[in-house]
Amino acid sequence: MNKFYICCSAVCLLAIGFSGCSKYLDKKPDNLLTSEMIWQKRSTAESYLNQVYSYIQQPADDYTVLGASDETSCSISTVNVRKMITGNWSPQSNYWNNWPGYYAGIRQSFVLEQNIDKVPAVELSDDLKSQYKSEALFLRGWYYWKLLRQFGPFVILDGTLSLTEDFSKYTRSSFEACVAEINRLMDQAANGLPLEWSSSSNYGRPTKGACLAVKAQVALLAASPLWNGNAKLAGLRNQNGTALAPAAYDASKWKIAADAAKAVIDLNEYKLYYNTDDGDPAFDPLLSYRNVFISNWNKEIIFSSNLAGAYWYWGWEKRCAPNPGGINMQNATQNVVDAFYMRNGRTIDDPASGYVENGFTDDDDPAHWGVAKDGVNRGYVAGNSNMYVGREARFYACILYNGKPVIAAPTSDDRNYFSSDANRDGRGRSEFYYSGKSGALASNSGDITGYLVAKGVSPATNIRNDQAAYRPYIHIRYAEILLDYIEALNEYAPGNSDILKYLNAIRSRAGLPGFETVYPEKISSQAEMRKVIIRERQVELCFEGDRYFTLVRRLMMGDANVKAVYRMNVNANDNGEGFSFTPFYNRNLLQTRYWADKMYLFPIYQDDLDKTKGLVQNPGW
Repeated sequence: MNKFYICCSAVCLLAIGFSGCSKYLDKKPDNLLTSEMIWQKRSTAESYLNQVYSYIQQPADDYTVLGASDETSCSISTVNVRKMITGNWSPQSNYWNNWPGYYAGIRQSFVLEQNIDKVPAVELSDDLKSQYKSEALFLRGWYYWKLLRQFGPFVILDGTLSLTEDFSKYTRSSFEACVAEINRLMDQAANGLPLEWSSSSNYGRPTKGACLAVKAQVALLAASPLWNGNAKLAGLRNQNGTALAPAAYDASKWKIAADAAKAVIDLNEYKLYYNTDDGDPAFDPLLSYRNVFISNWNKEIIFSSNLAGAYWYWGWEKRCAPNPGGINMQNATQNVVDAFYMRNGRTIDDPASGYVENGFTDDDDPAHWGVAKDGVNRGYVAGNSNMYVGREARFYACILYNGKPVIAAPTSDDRNYFSSDANRDGRGRSEFYYSGKSGALASNSGDITGYLVAKGVSPATNIRNDQAAYRPYIHIRYAEILLDYIEALNEYAPGNSDILKYLNAIRSRAGLPGFETVYPEKISSQAEMRKVIIRERQVELCFEGDRYFTLVRRLMMGDANVKAVYRMNVNANDNGEGFSFTPFYNRNLLQTRYWADKMYLFPIYQDDLDKTKGLVQNPGW
């Protein structure tokens, strides 16, 4: 783990109470060291900064990727997200109660900012003190941003609170004030942060670009229907009647969002990653997209946490791997599988796409990505369902489907470990059919959709031997900023040439033809391009948490096609036919998920409301 996420034992044992404002905002910074001792040495001061960083979440088991949106489901029925999608939660459920944790990080950012100058100059230079203050400002803004996105308006603080505070006077600020505060912090932080870090030892720290990128994310949320004149939030008011949500729609907010994203683009600091950046002689769309997430660092990454293999292995790769080495937990849905384009850039429901629903391929042509490279099977092979033939490169980088070889198994012997006796041919094809090793019959945690997530799984990992590769967890990347920009631009300046320019930049990296050559009739329609851009987000940013928040800020979670989640027919008994059992490949309704509009915002935990009388609950809870 990067040193900026390692806390020394003295600071790790800080006792931060999380049961209410009166506890999580009023604790002293340490239990083992006095305040004077912490700020006398560089090592302990930096450990305190590391502690402020520690509240950044890497959501491998977050609701956004475990199954709260239509792109995934979780095979384990007892996890909280499975309860959420049936409507079985309340302010007392305490599901993903990030409110107190983020405020603990906010409080510690104030403590550091107020005390870092006490460190003797012989221990810490003035330049580093200034830098650390800027990092603390960024982190404070980051935690505020995360609060805003999950809970809506938050309590803005201007310092640490004492035990004698009257906590009832601390009320939630308006949405506009919260946006302004995040922007203020990011601007202030950017003044003291570099455009890039010259040493890899600093990877994981924010930059000027990260500050601008957060502002772009916040601006897009502010412009979107959830917070831009949403009548459903008219009841969100403080106890004195002050409205917390904007009452009227403001079209200019889309321009603000577009300008904020364009400011990141205009830095000319970031670019879409291509495999040729790392020395490959020829462009490869599959490797270009796949390696964004498994390379140690690249120019597409704007802000990340650099994490050791243990997090990835237990937090992600183990969950994405099939039985017997994995636990089948990150189940991709048929909804997201169907969203990927064909290799010719067309949707699968387009008669000109060449998509075939039935039968199996006998194609092993290397030109069709049917061979292995760098230890990773690159696509379909003979015997796979025609459903998975001729799809775009991102599909093969993101989806593990029935019959596709496992990724995190580098040798033939490792791959055979995942195969039934009749299938041991050195390929390790995933067995999601009923009697397969990862099927419903063979395992209590059998795959429930017929798919697993492959994105972010490294071929350098060996699930069988509990070995995981090191690489960053990406919080913000350049492709997201491009999509933010064109989404906002389409709302206030439809037809602007930049929309097609940056849409095609993302499609080109994926090996797809220019959009205007495939669907020229859609370019002149704002409504059609809105659908295209949202679909592009669904594909390009799949399994990164974006899908949930896009559906939320767009007020789309209640749409019938989002609530109805589909899978393959995993419970049909294959009677030993295995991969060639054709009924498996019939779409099957997994569930129709419950949705109530109150769920657009998470509830504040009831215990916090009871102990901090100035807070009001979100509407409907």
